[in-house]
Amino acid sequence: MSETSEILLVLLAGLAAGTLNAVGGGGTFVALPALVAAGLPPVTANAASTIALLPGSVAGTWVSRHEITQVGGASTRAMTTTSVLGGGVGAALLLVLPSASFDAAVPWLLAFATVVLAFGRPALRLLGAGPERVGSLGPGVLLAGQFLLSIYGGYFGGAVGILMLALWSLGLGLDPATGNPMRIAQVTAVYVSAAALFLVASDALAAPVLLTAMLMGAVVGGFAGARLALRLPGRALRGVVLGTAVTMTVLYFLRTGTD
Repeated sequence: MSETSEILLVLLAGLAAGTLNAVGGGGTFVALPALVAAGLPPVTANAASTIALLPGSVAGTWVSRHEITQVGGASTRAMTTTSVLGGGVGAALLLVLPSASFDAAVPWLLAFATVVLAFGRPALRLLGAGPERVGSLGPGVLLAGQFLLSIYGGYFGGAVGILMLALWSLGLGLDPATGNPMRIAQVTAVYVSAAALFLVASDALAAPVLLTAMLMGAVVGGFAGARLALRLPGRALRGVVLGTAVTMTVLYFLRTGTD
């Protein structure tokens, strides 16, 4: 693949990833494989995709800032601090563990996230359709769960937002629609610390052209996705995200099997 083709691939992947994240998540399934196909090692690709997709996440938090409500007995500040710390720990684990471990884990992480994407929302709808539940998780347990999910988010990140909504719905009976603005904010908090660490401790900046191409595409895709989300039915949008996840997961398993 020529350098021009690689840049175009990454630019289009950033556009698609930004769009997917704006309409319901799943950008990781496009961004990571595209950067790997362009020649970056998986660990570097994961770090670069986190950095490149962060601006769109920040924008989403800003847009929904007035709808953010406290989750359970933990304050918003405590939740955000926990997410920042967990994201940093997850990013550090990505950098200090052997790269071969991440290479071997990526297909399975993609598969796990795909299952969450496929069944997470229906499960949340079932929870929301049941009788109203009294929140049972105390602040300490809630923050511990949030910390573990944030570590996963900093290490890989696929479908981490849906996992957060699942924790809040199962443990607190929180309606997913009510918790969605907080989900956006907490995912952003995870990525902020992870991206900051990746900027100073990873080699993501060793490929500035690819990183810039993905960032530019993601920003444009974020704006386009926000408009698209207003026009397309929710079921169609979720179908696009899930179809992308399944396709990329299968392709990644096939790639691993031929290495």
